[in-house]
Amino acid sequence: MKPQSTFLIIAVVREGQLDNLRKLLSTMNKTVGHADPQNSLVPFGRFNHLHMARFVILEAKTAADMKAFGLPSYEWRPSLAFLGDCDGDTDSFLAELEKYAGLGLEKIFSFCEDFTEETTNLLEWMKNKHIRPSANYINWIGRTVKQVHEEAALHRSLSAYLKKIVADVGRGNPRALRQKLLSHIEVEKHAGRITLTPPSTTPICWRIRNLLHKIGIPLILLLLLPIILLGAPFFFWRLRMLERSDPEIMIRPERRHIQELSVLEDHDVSNQFNVFGHVKPGLFRLYTLKFSLLLLNYSARHIYNCGYLTRVRTIHFARWVLIDNNRRIIFISNYDGSQESYMDDFINKVAWGLNLVFSNSVGYPSTRWLIKDGARQEQKYKYTLRRHQLRSEVWYKAYPGLTAYDLSLNSRIRQGAEVRQSSDAEIRQWLSLI
Repeated sequence: MKPQSTFLIIAVVREGQLDNLRKLLSTMNKTVGHADPQNSLVPFGRFNHLHMARFVILEAKTAADMKAFGLPSYEWRPSLAFLGDCDGDTDSFLAELEKYAGLGLEKIFSFCEDFTEETTNLLEWMKNKHIRPSANYINWIGRTVKQVHEEAALHRSLSAYLKKIVADVGRGNPRALRQKLLSHIEVEKHAGRITLTPPSTTPICWRIRNLLHKIGIPLILLLLLPIILLGAPFFFWRLRMLERSDPEIMIRPERRHIQELSVLEDHDVSNQFNVFGHVKPGLFRLYTLKFSLLLLNYSARHIYNCGYLTRVRTIHFARWVLIDNNRRIIFISNYDGSQESYMDDFINKVAWGLNLVFSNSVGYPSTRWLIKDGARQEQKYKYTLRRHQLRSEVWYKAYPGLTAYDLSLNSRIRQGAEVRQSSDAEIRQWLSLI
């Protein structure tokens, strides 16, 4: 198994260069906001290990919200974020980016401070600007871009062939149908039209780190349990004080802002999502947020790593990142379906999880006991998300037209072809997937 990793490079845009940068980034697109895989600056389609990537301009459009807490707006200059999800480790992929898209990236980053095309070492600069997520979610750890394409091709081939043979063999003879399909796979593999690459060996270092994380976090929490229990009364007392006193900022997003976001959505079965906002002031909120993200990251890494995040099955990748000395948080995701259905999914299925994290952010609907209310206040929640949402200037997906459900289905079809079923009922079930 080859595990996935993320990269996120953030750099301040030079004064007066924001419009020029946007114009340059727009040349990378095939349609509005959606990248041409073969664009001349960063030819995403050339990178066989890249699942998804995007360029986003981080602008503090809701900075004035801090005045509700009696604080001045935190200074923030527009910054360029380049991020993505890839197979293998981050450093190897950054090196690959430098090799095959170095000139284009240098041209893009030349609009950022601390970067000059003539003197800056691109790879070292990207590594220095790279920020790790506080929590990261991967729909299916170990499912590579290569595997996605191979299994999609297998499904297409089997589906087309099944239509041809079902009239000859008959629907009442599942074993004969299966045998013909298996023979078809071998013929197609021999002809080079289908490839089913065996899973690679999981890196031993990753396995050790993952095991230590899986065991270590619960062990540390167990050791701290006496302190946690002693501090719990004070924690909940202070929490309720803040929940009652924190200002609730409910402002309807501007129509123009909604239109700018909407024009980028629903060009594919999947969409991109970027939310950028403030962490509520005070150490109590910050450490509550960090602890919540620790639990979220653990769950996503060791529990919800095979196709779903609690009951939500439409997310490909998501991450939560603290930046600006922990004063701001970014949430970034790639999901299937419309933006409205995406928000409804979270409200109906995992509102408590949203509250656990985002109740510590400025502008979020008020909560009770950290997990109640909040996102359950549907209209307030949707206004908050839209107000804090930023558009992607460029967005790339390596397998357009395929949902997370499609990826899971294609993997099940492949497994059924490689593992022989013992009964007619099991064979029919496998055939029904095709």
